[in-house]
Amino acid sequence: MSMRAEDDLVGRRTERALLTAALDHARTGRGGSAVLLRGEAGIGKTALLDWVERRARADGFLVLRAVGAEAEVELAFGALHQVLWPLLERWQVLPPARREALESALGLREGLPPGGFLVGASALALLADTARHRPLLLLVDDLHRVDSSSAAVFAFLHRRIAELPLVIVSAGRPDGAAPEGRPAHRVDVRVLPPADADELLRRRHPGLVPTAADRVLREAGGNPLALVELPLQLGEAHLKGLVPLPDRLPLGQRLEALFAGRLRSLSAAACRVLLLTALGGGPAAQNTGTWLREIAGDSAEEVLDAIEAGGLAHLDSTGRLVFRHPLVAGAVISMAPGPARREAHRILAAALQADDPRRLVHEASATPLPDEDLAVRLQEAGARIARRGGDAEGALLLDRAAALTTDPATRIRRLTWAAVMAARGGRLPYTNRLVDELRVGPVPPDIAPLLAYAVAYVDQSHRVDFESSFTLLPEALDALARPGAESFAGLAEQAFFKLLLATTYTDDPRGRRALESHLDNVSPLARLCHRAWADPARTAHGVSEELRALAEGMSAEEEAGSAWLLLWTGSAVDVGEVDLWRRFTGQHAYATQGSIAKAKCYQDFLHGHWDAARDCVREARAAEEAGYHCNALLFRLYHAHFLAGRGDEEGLARAESLVAPRAARARMRFVTDRLTHLRGLVALAHGRYDAAYRELSALTPPGVLPRAVPWFHLPFLDLVDAAVHTGRRAEARAHLEAGRAARMADISAHHAFVLAAATALAAADEEADARYRAAYAVPGAGQWVFEMARLRMAHGSWLRRHHRGEARHVLSEAHHTFRTLRAGPWAERCAQELRAAGHPVETAAGGQGLLTGQEVRIARLAATGLTNKEIGQRLQLSPRTVGAHLYKIFPKLGITSRAALAKALDAD
Repeated sequence: MSMRAEDDLVGRRTERALLTAALDHARTGRGGSAVLLRGEAGIGKTALLDWVERRARADGFLVLRAVGAEAEVELAFGALHQVLWPLLERWQVLPPARREALESALGLREGLPPGGFLVGASALALLADTARHRPLLLLVDDLHRVDSSSAAVFAFLHRRIAELPLVIVSAGRPDGAAPEGRPAHRVDVRVLPPADADELLRRRHPGLVPTAADRVLREAGGNPLALVELPLQLGEAHLKGLVPLPDRLPLGQRLEALFAGRLRSLSAAACRVLLLTALGGGPAAQNTGTWLREIAGDSAEEVLDAIEAGGLAHLDSTGRLVFRHPLVAGAVISMAPGPARREAHRILAAALQADDPRRLVHEASATPLPDEDLAVRLQEAGARIARRGGDAEGALLLDRAAALTTDPATRIRRLTWAAVMAARGGRLPYTNRLVDELRVGPVPPDIAPLLAYAVAYVDQSHRVDFESSFTLLPEALDALARPGAESFAGLAEQAFFKLLLATTYTDDPRGRRALESHLDNVSPLARLCHRAWADPARTAHGVSEELRALAEGMSAEEEAGSAWLLLWTGSAVDVGEVDLWRRFTGQHAYATQGSIAKAKCYQDFLHGHWDAARDCVREARAAEEAGYHCNALLFRLYHAHFLAGRGDEEGLARAESLVAPRAARARMRFVTDRLTHLRGLVALAHGRYDAAYRELSALTPPGVLPRAVPWFHLPFLDLVDAAVHTGRRAEARAHLEAGRAARMADISAHHAFVLAAATALAAADEEADARYRAAYAVPGAGQWVFEMARLRMAHGSWLRRHHRGEARHVLSEAHHTFRTLRAGPWAERCAQELRAAGHPVETAAGGQGLLTGQEVRIARLAATGLTNKEIGQRLQLSPRTVGAHLYKIFPKLGITSRAALAKALDAD
């Protein structure tokens, strides 16, 4: 519900407090933030946007606003155009490359945005320059109707506004997925509570008798728009209680019906003007005056008065007709008969330039019969939009072109291109629909490789199914390798990469054979990526150096096109010291954002940035919403790494329950084997070395570096650690010998450190100290934070047992790291070593940093005096389980009784 500017917003105290805090932070130089309001139609999202706009303007903000519209969803960067157009005079401050990127994206010049789609970075630079003069508020209403290219730019901005006085507030439907993992504070805008609903109703309709008010309150169910509009549908006698209310209020279930009666009462001229505005979108609304004169003639003023009197729309200060609510536009379109809609589309098309993609969309909507000439023009426009970075919008135009095509083979070709473009544009559910349509009919042989890629893409990313990758992609690669075959803009490289992913995830021999047979048909980077993952213990030597050399020799545009290969190759050898994933964020390569986020999650774990663990969960949810179910599974797997590192057994079990069943169905050894490793790591954290050894040796037997475990270096140290602690020194030495024989240290800096650390753990007493110091001296050793802390703890323990004075210093460093990582069991073991050395250990932050989430909940309940049985009833645990948790909690907090719990917890 959008209220008039002079009205106060009723209720919404929590939402207003959050928005006020965001504005205050930006205004006082404490940084920017993003808020995403989500709720059903009519729930009050637009009213909140209006409120925060008024508040921001009063505080000196410059406000930029965009509104998504169905009429513009096929126009690439249409919403971005709305936001940036008021800043046009400032574009000259941008460097030429970035200015040209924006001009190209917004259709002011032809061609690719230079530097590999620099649209996001260019928009950010423009906003940052503007924000130097005054804080900014960027509002995006109806996010679910914003074109994909603009939505991706807005998501890009969300990731990078922390240091700017810029607040972004978006509003959309709950089922409108946040594109590409939009990092925003999500607020579910729900129905008004009874007291606020009653206040709004009485404020807007003060004359309602109690019986009518009570009925409206029940029917509206707290929906603000319904509260305002329902009484307007009742007669005077109903409102005053003179006659009983009808059994069913005359509105139907859809909120669009709230406006149906008023629309039916309008003249034909008024309905035509509203229909043109609804179908034409924001830019078309500037033609309101022309339409009124052409359609209504001398009655134009009366027609406008009728529209405004009905509360359907109003003419703003710029002469644009603005709908009362987006639902009005929906009602206008849904109530218009087919011939009227087609006629409106013809009028709208005639008002646009011949090369404007919107003209073609309107022409297509106005054409009830196949039209090959129009289909060709739509296809050409789709290709132009894709070259500007609008793959998703280009796909929509190709889809429309296919609908106007009579020749079956040509139709299949256009639909197939639409599917591939939609996949590249991040519209995976839409791609899935197109692929389902394509699967039911025969495929022309010349387009078969392209369709194979689209099918495999959907199956991998959306369905988490890799079978089609092994049945279709090898044949596609064979076809693409034939002399004179159509290249489909480098499809062989993309198909090779998809097959490599499927093979790495499943260890399917069909994929291995096909990949090896096509190594001569792909680029050096693709061959390097294959080397990195095929059998790393034997093939990945030198990959790190070659990767850096290849990346440094690439142009920005080449980087953008090869981002997946670069990121995947880097992740195989843990190239993180140069932050490889950051290379692409400034170019805004839309299809790579999920890969960038996965690389960041993995690197954050390796480098000890464990406060970022929650980012994995957020990314997983966003991926699920967007239909990228494979990405969601992998994000949850990476989150499980943090849980395992912290020794959170219950958290790991929950994560495994979400990940393992689907991974097992898809035969994703990449996931199921890693879960085995993580179970072993958790067992190590709690000192259960036999259990850890059983898990880890089943995965990678002592002395064997299996090809099927391409990330063999991750459990390498853990297996040696478990073997040493269980007296299996021969097995530990066998594994070390296998690592040395495989020249493990030559693969990457991380491999070298892991081998050196494992060698130190297994060293005999007389050489142990030297081995530990040699591991510290491995170049870049300090970047592997968690593993370095484990190495220090082991070294400190050795030093203590041998009465070396520096034991305290080494153990203290390890203890500090474990506490910073909130790795409770590791920190407690380290604390025990320090106490054994005669050095008291203070608990951190009341000790809570050492507790798992479940332990914190149990400790707080126990501190209130509840018994184990009572705590178990609240948390659905057995009293015995509660007691076992308390047995672990007391030493972590440095206490010996329940009576001391409250004080220990309050130390925060």
